[in-house]
Amino acid sequence: MVQVGQQVAASVDGSIQGAGAREQEAGALDIKQIRYFIAIVDYGSLTKAAAHLGIAQPALSQHVSALEAECRAQLLMRNPHGVTPTEKGKVLYRHGRTLLHQVEQAQAALQSETTGVSGVVSVGLPTTVTAALAIPLLRRVRELYPGIRLQLFESPSGYLVELLVTNRLDLAVLFRDEETRSICATPLLVEYLFLIGDCGLSDEMRARDRCPLSDLREIPLVLPNPTHELRQTLDSVFTREGIEANTIADIDSLPTMVAAARDDLACTILPPSALLPYDSGRAPRARQIVSPEVGRPISLCRLHNAHRSSAAIAVEDLIIALVPQLIGEGLWPGVVPAQEGGQPP
Repeated sequence: MVQVGQQVAASVDGSIQGAGAREQEAGALDIKQIRYFIAIVDYGSLTKAAAHLGIAQPALSQHVSALEAECRAQLLMRNPHGVTPTEKGKVLYRHGRTLLHQVEQAQAALQSETTGVSGVVSVGLPTTVTAALAIPLLRRVRELYPGIRLQLFESPSGYLVELLVTNRLDLAVLFRDEETRSICATPLLVEYLFLIGDCGLSDEMRARDRCPLSDLREIPLVLPNPTHELRQTLDSVFTREGIEANTIADIDSLPTMVAAARDDLACTILPPSALLPYDSGRAPRARQIVSPEVGRPISLCRLHNAHRSSAAIAVEDLIIALVPQLIGEGLWPGVVPAQEGGQPP
């Protein structure tokens, strides 16, 4: 078996076994078994994890049993829908994620001695940001750093925060402009929200390129679920302005919201970057919401104390340089650089 780093092993062992066991020598944990355990937690199923790892399920179960024996604790709870980690399993998962990330970074650093900047860099992007940034970033990485393997995760902002703080991401683009004790934030831009669609609009409203928020009182809207960051932003603005939104459906699917607006079933409220995947003939009309403008800051975030590989630093620098270029070339509509504010182009 492979001895894990003394500090990580001691931390995991101590968290799992309690004060009495801290006097004993930290056990030797097999990195392969930790990797298998993390895959099981990620997939929530022994069957799915076994298929992903390319091993038989009975063999995977044996690895889990051996790991639980080594840790002297139950790490997984079985249920009819799959498996979930116990509290002690969550401790191992958190430390194991950090350990595997450090192993990948060490391998990348060794390779970079002879092949230049290389390694795996994981970046989390919200859905509307993905439409504008993902392909240009992938293209730029391939041009300048062919040794870097980019991992892009598209997800709601709230889940990206969870992935970042558990070391599953090197970088995440998040809707914030302030740092926390654990997260470092580099402001990138301010994204403005637009009314998408024509449903319920008068002829006079349809003739305008902008839409005062007060005009939305009777407009049928499809919006994300109330737990979604965008919905919370909108609810806050509507409440502050004393307006009750006419929300006819809660839809957690950006393509479905756009389709509802395109088919004249309802309007929706999104940044115009959400329309980038559609050609001009298929995209519904977008009007900026004003009086007040509704904008949200976007920053590039990373953990304060996490080790930064040369590949992660290179990708971070690329994103910071690429965003103003995309804005200046008109390839990212409805946004302005963070330092400017004011009217979107």
